[in-house]
Amino acid sequence: MTFRGTFEHALDAKHRLTVPAKFRAALAGGVVVALSPETEPGTPRTIALWTPEGYDSYTAAALTGANPLSARARDLKRMLFNNSWELELDSANRVMIPAPAMQYAALSKEVVITGSGECLEVWDRGAYAAYNEGALARYPDIAASFADTT
Repeated sequence: MTFRGTFEHALDAKHRLTVPAKFRAALAGGVVVALSPETEPGTPRTIALWTPEGYDSYTAAALTGANPLSARARDLKRMLFNNSWELELDSANRVMIPAPAMQYAALSKEVVITGSGECLEVWDRGAYAAYNEGALARYPDIAASFADTT
């Protein structure tokens, strides 16, 4: 499934997030909550919701070709696996956001869930608004940076 769209939600007092209805079937078999790397230093941090299979593919691609004995590969492996949690949707289609993930992404009660292709990202609502405004202003430059140079 490709995850797309933007949805405003609120976390409840126990840090549970209701998954948008259109994604519930895809996540019914489990959810991996993982920290997402920043795109650039200083950009807002987010967390991602993955299917277990999707996260396995993502981590495998990130580690492919890395010497497993190198310090950098071990650091990346630790970041990917130590900072992810395999969870289940509850009967109300909510997922509990672990406290370390809440802290990492500076999530408040008001959040935005964005479809990011292979996963969903969860942003603090204010941080997302500021990031998206800047990203939209840079859209032509971002798109042009992928131009064919051959």
